[in-house]
Amino acid sequence: MTVVGFALYALIGAGALLALVRLALGPSLLDRVVATDTLLVIISAGLAVYAALERSPTVVPVLVVVSLLAFVGSVSVARYIGGMLLRSRTGDGRDLGLPLAAEAQGEQP
Repeated sequence: MTVVGFALYALIGAGALLALVRLALGPSLLDRVVATDTLLVIISAGLAVYAALERSPTVVPVLVVVSLLAFVGSVSVARYIGGMLLRSRTGDGRDLGLPLAAEAQGEQP
């Protein structure tokens, strides 16, 4: 393996380590979700680097599965959090998750 390969793997490893630290220390749920998504992107990048350096197309299906897992996970968590925001109400009856412009459009016939 060349110097470029070592440098790429070192950078990917450092990024994964930092994402794991954020995953462990993140004070809120959204910090942990972003760290998990970042970690899945770093894993995808590592698989892509491996496939490119080794010229091995056998890891491409695994790369596609990890990428789809990252996308579906992010979308599902975003929908879950968005649903929680929409269901929580303030004292005046406005939804917390909707911007004022969207609420105003919904009130007009």
